[in-house]
Amino acid sequence: MISRRILLGLPLFAAAAAHAQSYPNGQVRIIVPFPPGGATDVLGRVLAAGLQTLWGTTVISEYRPGAAGLIGTRQVVAAPADGLTLLIASTGAILALAGSVPAPFDITRELSPISLIAAPPYILVVNPSVPARSAAELIAHAKANPGKLSFGSSGVGSASHLSGALFAQMAGIEMLHVPYRGTGPAVTDLLGGRIDAMFSPALVVTPHIAAGTLRAIGTTGVARSALFPDFPTVAETGLADYQSLGWFGLFAPAALPRGIAARISADVRQVLTTPEAKQRLAEQGAEPAPTTPDEFTTFVNADVAKWLALAAQAGIRLSP
Repeated sequence: MISRRILLGLPLFAAAAAHAQSYPNGQVRIIVPFPPGGATDVLGRVLAAGLQTLWGTTVISEYRPGAAGLIGTRQVVAAPADGLTLLIASTGAILALAGSVPAPFDITRELSPISLIAAPPYILVVNPSVPARSAAELIAHAKANPGKLSFGSSGVGSASHLSGALFAQMAGIEMLHVPYRGTGPAVTDLLGGRIDAMFSPALVVTPHIAAGTLRAIGTTGVARSALFPDFPTVAETGLADYQSLGWFGLFAPAALPRGIAARISADVRQVLTTPEAKQRLAEQGAEPAPTTPDEFTTFVNADVAKWLALAAQAGIRLSP
């Protein structure tokens, strides 16, 4: 016998299913909280093009840069939860958000996680003048020269900064952090020998590694990257259990109906598994990593908790 509670819930379930089925019922905006030209922008345009084809409606990328991604992120936080305004964000933008709200942080209070897009590792590289070819040798060099080993990043609280801070903490060494206004200027100074090391997006530094103007120490993933199988991991070369990923994901305003979240997530998976999308991601040194909304929620909360704990310990301010 069907219970009264189930019978009462059927109309709500049917309404939610119908809502998801009719989605999207208008133009969809994907907010990119960084300037054009970066990996977030490229991945946003890949998604926009694929979803526009799939949905048969206009999907546009809209740039709202500033404050380490916080300006565009907050615009989506304040938008109606109808699925017509989405956010493609990176680790840094969500950490900036986490640093600007009261603890404890829970992503679902601010945004609805839809799907992870990619979680590519960084490559730890050094200027060839640094006498180290492995993580173990770099750690030994830093211990022999306390406070003299410098590393650059794309800004305070960025994933490249936190990757270095985590390395220093786990290795028990001192490293001088030199923040820049982006990856490009940091790499320029690394090539010029004005800084010693950097945790960098792969494709920015692989040409320099091939040319011999930078030396790769290792990638920051838990396992070797399928795109760069010849590069060992940092964990392999001397710092066991080290892992740091700079991920990208799709979000919507909080309280998005679960049916719509599931629909978007399924469609994102369909887009990311096309040969065209795989190729575009590979050009950014990334592999598709689509998830369900629940899986992505768990991933984000665990990752943010890890970096918040590190930031508190190291005295790093995450919010601009």
